[in-house]
Parts: sequence; structure tokens; C-alpha cells
Amino acid sequence: MKSCCESKCDELALIRDKQKKVLLIVLIINAVMFFVEFTFGVLSKSTSLLADSLDMLGDASVYAFSLYVLNRSLKWKAGAALLKGIIINLFGIYVLIEALLKIISDVTPVAHTMGVIGLIALIANAICLFLLLSHKDDDINMKSTWICSRNDIIANTGVLIAAFCVSYFQSKWPDILMGVFIAIVFLRSSIFILKDSIKEIRL
Repeated sequence: MKSCCESKCDELALIRDKQKKVLLIVLIINAVMFFVEFTFGVLSKSTSLLADSLDMLGDASVYAFSLYVLNRSLKWKAGAALLKGIIINLFGIYVLIEALLKIISDVTPVAHTMGVIGLIALIANAICLFLLLSHKDDDINMKSTWICSRNDIIANTGVLIAAFCVSYFQSKWPDILMGVFIAIVFLRSSIFILKDSIKEIRL
């Protein structure tokens, strides 16, 4: 009969194996969607699509780092969460800068392309969120990863709303305003993640 410690070790190994598989799947999804959204973001001249594509790239990098620290100590996982918080913060600042540049330009994004690609991105991130849901309370690393995915859903929904409004009003302002909203969501989330990770590192 296995001892209690041996059973716990087997159970922990099983959880980590499941985490690894989930992180690998969401890594691939985000990497592919980065190329799709970035390409069509440039073609459609959409700030919100372009920002969302860079968020996909950031998430792909974050998931890769999460895989790296999966079997490491809580300090390493807290460090991964800290990195995620910094990345989200940088993306929030980037979107704000893009929004400001859009204000002084005279370019209206292509609403149809925004809508189609935004919908595809929403479906992709909904799959990621579903896969990560059962692991969000495993540890700080998986929790911050789940938060990243949740933010993606909010951003994708924002892109779809912006696409509809750009088409309806024939104006660049919905894209700009949604970009600012997404930036605020990113920055707010980064504060929570940074606080949690710094707290873990100090323990």
C-alpha cells in the first residue's frame, strides 16, 4: 500500500501533467491567432485588432514561460506571475499610445474585417478560457494565466462592439474608445497580478 506522501506525489504529478497539456494547447492557439490578428489588423488599419494581436503574442510568451516553471518552486511561479503582470501593464500602455496616435490621424478602420477576425479570436479565446477554468485555483501561476485568458474575452468582445459601431457610424472613434477601455482593463488586471505575485515572492 502506498504511503500518504507517495499518493500525494502521484496526485501532484497528475495535476502538473494536466496543466502542461492545457498550457501547450492554449500556447498554440494564441501563437496562431497572433499571426492572424496582426496580419488583418494591419490590413484593416484597426488599432483594437492590432492591440489584440499583440496581446495574443504576449499570452503565447506567458504560456511558454508558465510551462517552463510548471515543475518549479512557488517562488518561480510567483516570478512567472510577476512577468505576466508586467506584460499586461506594457500592453495597456501600448494600447493607450495607439489610441492617442489614432486621434491625430484620419484613418477609419475596415469594420467588416474587424468583425470577422474579432469573432474568430473570441471563439479561440473562449476555448482557452474553458480549458483553463478547471486549473485556475491550482496555484498563482495558473490563476494569473486564467486571468490573462479572461481579459482576452473582454478585449475580443470589445473589438466586435467597436466593429459594429465603426460600421454604423462610419467613424474612427468607436475603435479609439474601445482601445482605451481595453487598456484600462489590462492595467487594472496587471495591478492585481503584480500585488499577488510580489506577496508570494516575499513569503
